[in-house]
Amino acid sequence: MEIRTIAPKEWKYAYSQSTQIAGQTGNIGHLRGDFADSGYGFYTSWFDGRPQWKSEEFKNNFDEVINALREDKELLHNRYDMSAFARRFPDSAFRGNYCTEYGFRVDTEKYAYLLRCNPTRGDYNFYCYCYVREWLDKHISNAEKGIRFVDSHYKELFRIPDGGKIRITTAWGEKSERTCRYIDEYHTEVGNSLFHICEFAERMERNGATYEPIPAEPQAVKAPKPKNLER
Repeated sequence: MEIRTIAPKEWKYAYSQSTQIAGQTGNIGHLRGDFADSGYGFYTSWFDGRPQWKSEEFKNNFDEVINALREDKELLHNRYDMSAFARRFPDSAFRGNYCTEYGFRVDTEKYAYLLRCNPTRGDYNFYCYCYVREWLDKHISNAEKGIRFVDSHYKELFRIPDGGKIRITTAWGEKSERTCRYIDEYHTEVGNSLFHICEFAERMERNGATYEPIPAEPQAVKAPKPKNLER
């Protein structure tokens, strides 16, 4: 079992994904847990992603990983050990939805586990997203190409990184922002809608709307290149 700090390109996958992305990345499900008010409890709930992939092999592997992380001084032993563990590796910190969180990835031969940790009393303290390792890595590698935006004649206008945003301006001047996710070379999610890239261009043109990239905001927490943890 190998554990390392999470890479910036992996941060998004420590959260729930759309049905399309969850299928492409081999998301089996995720575990949510907290350490109770005392910091020493261990209460968890499991949420299925693709239950057909929750084989006995996976369940045994998952149990081994969680049990190893529950050992004394390890990441999931208690809230105080989680906090100490995160402090040892400040490059695990990233800006979450509403606070600084800490990300770690555990790899076994066939599976990848992305852990998002928040050692704060009164909150859920961790989420563990479980993936088919080969599928996750392939999708992340492909997503690094960025998302293409074209006009209705397939001329490329610009690219944005996976998870980047565009601004849409309607024919009457109303502006809105949409987060976009990479699906494949020809498909993207714009907000909650899935589009072929040419279909999106044709719809915008038909409605008299324009679209442009929004520069990425700098991360509040900088994370260097991930490294294997000395244990």
